[in-house]
Amino acid sequence: MPIRVLVVDDEPIARRRVRRMLRLEPDVDVIDEASSGNEAIASIRKERPDLVLLDVQMPDVDGFGVVDALGAEAMPPTIFVTAFNEYAVRAFDVNAIDYLLKPYDPERFRSAFQRARNHMERVSSAEQGRKIRALLEQVIGEDRTSAALTDRPSSPAGMASPPPRTRFLDRLMVKHDGRVFFVRVSDVDWFEASGNYVRVHTGKVSHLIRETMHHVEAQLDPSMFVRIHRAVIVNIDRIKELQPWFAGDYVVILRDGRQLKLSRTYREHLQSRMHRFA
Repeated sequence: MPIRVLVVDDEPIARRRVRRMLRLEPDVDVIDEASSGNEAIASIRKERPDLVLLDVQMPDVDGFGVVDALGAEAMPPTIFVTAFNEYAVRAFDVNAIDYLLKPYDPERFRSAFQRARNHMERVSSAEQGRKIRALLEQVIGEDRTSAALTDRPSSPAGMASPPPRTRFLDRLMVKHDGRVFFVRVSDVDWFEASGNYVRVHTGKVSHLIRETMHHVEAQLDPSMFVRIHRAVIVNIDRIKELQPWFAGDYVVILRDGRQLKLSRTYREHLQSRMHRFA
């Protein structure tokens, strides 16, 4: 299925340039153009595009006004486009996939579009994973859930008290090719210790951040990530299978085919997590 794209910019020349670059991308269908924020809102509601390339500054409703009108949760994956870099942080605050600063070159455009492709593939995979988890919980987890609720202290009204909420890390700031941008933690495939740094792997791209594995692990949602080696933390949604290796060792196979060694120290922990969250 082609990626259905909406191009939003108040300048016709800018829209034509985006169209030219999109023609170089396989499996892309530009379903509509919008020259204003109000047109963009109407088109998104009617056409429901897979991806929006959205200019930030427009005369009626700006790009952030489009997001506000639709609601961040209802907004399709979005690449913001603007001539002003001061909007970058706010763009990522409303869940932008990437941020194209005018004038951008074809290589930078391809990089942003590939990031959007990776995001959409992962969201689809993650959604499927959540459905599988829900089904398994329904089939084999009802007794366990009931027991947990029974043992949980009750509120004065007799209702189960919710567990305390913990705010986990949801994005990382990384540097690449002289740029500083944010990577969603949910888009990370795995983390790898690299000396005094941690290498963040997202698809075919990796970034170095100046952190320790211990500090990164402490900030990650344990329902999303698991440590499989002293030097490796993996996104559970990316795990395809475990395979036996030599001398009783195992390897973790990711959905993209990557093979990562599973340390015996963490094997039992991972297997219990896979049973619980798979």
